[in-house]
Amino acid sequence: MLKTGVMVSGGGTNLQAILDAIDAGRITNARIDVVISNNSGAYALERAREHGIEAVCLSPKDFSNRAEFEQAFLQKVDSYGLDLIVLAGFLVRIPEEMVKRYEGRIINVHPSLIPSFCGVGYYGLKVHEAALARGVKVTGATVHYVDGGMDTGPILLQKAVEVKEDDTPKTLQKRVMEEAEWVILPEAINRIANARR
Repeated sequence: MLKTGVMVSGGGTNLQAILDAIDAGRITNARIDVVISNNSGAYALERAREHGIEAVCLSPKDFSNRAEFEQAFLQKVDSYGLDLIVLAGFLVRIPEEMVKRYEGRIINVHPSLIPSFCGVGYYGLKVHEAALARGVKVTGATVHYVDGGMDTGPILLQKAVEVKEDDTPKTLQKRVMEEAEWVILPEAINRIANARR
């Protein structure tokens, strides 16, 4: 059984997609042991509690410096003995030591077809604003392994989504989540849990 931790900063819609996929049997041989957020008001923590999953808040703001936060964060993550860490809208940079320690065991979902609209500054609606400003006809989502860079790790899965003439950043964001993120993130976890990458 793949012991999984999910890291979130907001509402947790990707977390919900994972929970739904586990409940429906689309993810097998995996369970979520903990959900960690940097935001005590994140609805994702409530989603976790409703599923009987431990919900933890660790925020950089609660520590006197970044190094203290990173040490506490790593210790907390280590305490669960996780096989896989899923970044599902987690807006905190992962400590370098953690990236090294969990090499090949951290995945992230990004709301574009990497290498487009990714890297520093590209998150949330900003990704979709940039896609619309550029005039692309197709966007999508990517699940990739996390390495030392920003959205630079090996790609596991991608799914394309059509950009429509009347799209706004919000309508595009919603379609990318529904048609791509919520499909490929659970699929990636299931592949890893069942050793098909």
